[in-house]
Amino acid sequence: MSLRSTIAITVGKSAQWFLKTFMKGGSSYPGKLALKIDPKILDHYSDLYEVVVVTGTNGKTLTTALTVNILQQQYEEVLTNPTGANMVQGIVSTFLSAKPKKNQKNFAVLEIDEASLAKVTEYIKPELFVFTNIFRDQMDRYGEIYTTYRLIVEGAAKAPAATILANGDSPIFNSLATVNPRKYYGFDHQPDHEQMAHYNTDGVLCPECHHILHYKMITYANLGKYYCPNCGFSRPELDYKLTEMREMDNTSAQFVIDGESYGIEVGGMYNVYNALAATAVAEMYNVPPAKIRAGLAYDEKVFGRQEIIDIDGKQCTLVLVKNPVGLNQVIDMIGLSPYPFSLVALLNANYADGVDVSWIWDGNHEAFAEMAIPAVIAGGDRHTDMALRLKVAGIAEEKLTEVPDLDTVISEIAKLPTQHVYILATYTAVLQLRKKLADKGYIKGGMTRG
Repeated sequence: MSLRSTIAITVGKSAQWFLKTFMKGGSSYPGKLALKIDPKILDHYSDLYEVVVVTGTNGKTLTTALTVNILQQQYEEVLTNPTGANMVQGIVSTFLSAKPKKNQKNFAVLEIDEASLAKVTEYIKPELFVFTNIFRDQMDRYGEIYTTYRLIVEGAAKAPAATILANGDSPIFNSLATVNPRKYYGFDHQPDHEQMAHYNTDGVLCPECHHILHYKMITYANLGKYYCPNCGFSRPELDYKLTEMREMDNTSAQFVIDGESYGIEVGGMYNVYNALAATAVAEMYNVPPAKIRAGLAYDEKVFGRQEIIDIDGKQCTLVLVKNPVGLNQVIDMIGLSPYPFSLVALLNANYADGVDVSWIWDGNHEAFAEMAIPAVIAGGDRHTDMALRLKVAGIAEEKLTEVPDLDTVISEIAKLPTQHVYILATYTAVLQLRKKLADKGYIKGGMTRG
């Protein structure tokens, strides 16, 4: 280690200790300080850690958490960025808190925003990139899906020796040549059956000839066993396969990957993909199936991912929603519920949410009108837009209450007619709600994502 790196680490750790001790938080400021002293400080940590980066539109947080849980069954030091600090200074702050072990493998599993990846890989060279999916999301920030994919391919190219482990069921991940070697995971659990994606689905044009793709199996949206009948473009051979879906409900799933039975304690097909990605990472690092099972079964809900919160006797499931595909998967998951429930929909339009809320019109809110939900609350900064969307979807006006203030939302939840409540909220609405719930003593902490 160079003298400059030593000084940078010492100053960064000291700042981190001070902030945590006296300010009750670490923030990314220590990383910013360390970077000013030594812009190449991450070179030092790259030598000490096997770095795995998880990126994509949906599923980053849970895939990261599951991967960490699994690797912790095998390795003593597995570092991650649970607060979602994924800019360079935040990554440095994450490493400053680490205690790498000598003479053994140390892992860093980092969740990185798609738009941030190329900036982060200027400073650190991962061994593995995990690509979850690319869906239309916050057009004002990311642009259309092919622009987003180019961003992450360019980011990965700065670490050309690193393997890309991509969702093979997503056509976009087979649309560009990459300098990085690639492996694929995906579903292979149904017999071939000729079909096409729903007409309101993005990303179903063949990247070679622009013909509409056909499918022999679809899991959801544009994911599945795709092929082009015009030019022969098709899904690549899968290296890691889910071959059987044994059971799935609104709170759990049981399945078979590469001949081994596994389960997770969250519901929905989209979360099975997250488990499949984490399992594929584990197989790449030769983690035994028994330890993979233990890691997947770890039942600690992460930020906004089906967290269960008791609000005055109501069992509330908090779910982050941020784009049409993710929303529709959450709606499908909710539809599997075996008990009556009420619904709370919180819509914000801050920068971190995406300021354009037109995406809610592409979500299948009409499905809620078929679920016999006795009471619905529309809230958040854009409560009027949310209420209108639910009315157009077919929610009867006498069942719908529009509540602008989150304190009032919390008090109204206690009055709902069902014991179970689903709360769907955009990113900053989740942050604001959790902060208020923490202030009122319903949960511990309010702003962290882990």
